[in-house]
Amino acid sequence: MDERGISIVEKSKSVDDLKKIKSMGLSEQDLEQINEHGVSINAIKKQLAIFKKGIAKMELLDAATVGNGILKLTNEDFVEKAHFFDEHKSDLKLLKFVPASGAATRMFKFLTAFLNDFNIEKETINAYINRKKDSKLPVFLVGMEKLPFFEIIYKKLKEEIQDFDSLSRDYKNYYFIKFMLDADYFDFASKPKGILPFHKYATRIATPIEEHLYECGYYSTTIGKSYLHFTVSESHQTQFEQIINEVRSNVEKEAHTSIEVSYSYQDRSTDTIAVNMNDKVFRTEDGKLLFRPGGHGALIGNLNRLDADIIFIKNIDNVILHNNETIALYKKALAGILLELQQEIFACLNLMDLYTIDDKQIEEIKNFLKTKLNVSVKADFDLYTFENKIKVLREILDRPIRVCGMVINEGEPGGGPFWVKNGGKGASLQIVESSQVDLTNKKQAKIMANATHFNPVDLVCATKNYKNEKFDLHQFVDENAGFIVEKNYQGKDIKGYELPGLWNGAMANWLTVFVEVPLITFNPVKTVNDLLKEAHQSL
Repeated sequence: MDERGISIVEKSKSVDDLKKIKSMGLSEQDLEQINEHGVSINAIKKQLAIFKKGIAKMELLDAATVGNGILKLTNEDFVEKAHFFDEHKSDLKLLKFVPASGAATRMFKFLTAFLNDFNIEKETINAYINRKKDSKLPVFLVGMEKLPFFEIIYKKLKEEIQDFDSLSRDYKNYYFIKFMLDADYFDFASKPKGILPFHKYATRIATPIEEHLYECGYYSTTIGKSYLHFTVSESHQTQFEQIINEVRSNVEKEAHTSIEVSYSYQDRSTDTIAVNMNDKVFRTEDGKLLFRPGGHGALIGNLNRLDADIIFIKNIDNVILHNNETIALYKKALAGILLELQQEIFACLNLMDLYTIDDKQIEEIKNFLKTKLNVSVKADFDLYTFENKIKVLREILDRPIRVCGMVINEGEPGGGPFWVKNGGKGASLQIVESSQVDLTNKKQAKIMANATHFNPVDLVCATKNYKNEKFDLHQFVDENAGFIVEKNYQGKDIKGYELPGLWNGAMANWLTVFVEVPLITFNPVKTVNDLLKEAHQSL
């Protein structure tokens, strides 16, 4: 220890950190900020190298289609798989995992742009629409009376604006949008999407939180117990709790289950550093480094901390008006497929542990991998020694499992299922975003265009091994599958780095099965206009 009580080890570590920082062109003050933020210095070094070097694009081999990586079931099959799940779930802990930390900013983006660029004193709304060639605003204006929150806002307008009913249609529409987004009134764009009014029922208006509670009770429950986990921004948790406290008893009564709700936050240590367009660290006006959230891939750590046998994953905005039994059928069927596969996988691994496996069984396992898990062993596998064959099969089988619902592609933006070149290991099934592909390559662009299905973030996962031990999910991440994104910070262009996506690179080395599910399971609300679609409107 020195006179300040600092150990020699701590002092040595501090000196090493300072050397690393200076080699990156950073200062001692930067080191203090990095340490305060909890970000690893090695992570900073890696991120800066990625900005300079770029990220290698994924090499697509083929689009996954029905019969070529995507399993298609009949209605009878779905019922049978769901029944299998119901019969085998009693000893399992089921949990539903809902990423819900984002604000609803994008949902109202076109309306925010309207308020920023429109002057009610100088032009009509129709003139604005023509000037901006805005196709979304007319849809909103025609359907706004069908929105679940129309009456609450309209009532507030009449309270706040004298003779509101006598105003022209343009003024009414303008003030409606203004009150909906104004921080002094409803401030919808700044609120978490989960607490917004989504659905209008005869006696109440429901939020996505309530709808997820109902779904949880219908398909993620065993012996009268359900577990629901939200990832939220810490500042939003109280708002989530308030809604849950208001609706939980009604949900539990209808679903005949008790629901335990838990929360977690995106760890600040997973934030990533921003750079300018020349790949130099970006600094704010006060000279500080700028850190940004690492994207939903950071949530692999949140998922890793959960203890459950089966985990259902679904986005916060993908809910519909109560149609719980239909939705439950398909979710339970995916879980049934997972349980059947898991039983076979565990049987294979236990057989290897008993050393009673023979050549015939090795061939059966090879066939099981190819036909059920879409995994082929290397071409020279048959030349391996008996012990190495077992070693290779064990390495393939002893992994987390995910069964992913896929819907027919109807032009939605986002990821899809593809066969991807997997380094020296052949081909693997992956969920791929367009930003991960070199679309200037005509062959790659053609494969991307041939996609028949879309990933609706409808996953059922098993994160424990055959010895009932939790996998360390960080061990199965493809660290090279992150994203470089271009963003704007206070009017300045910057670059950010997003970690491998939760259902993309973060799960790249899981055992993966894709199953076609009906479109009714996919009804996200990406813009406020989506609330006007049939799935979100009462009859």
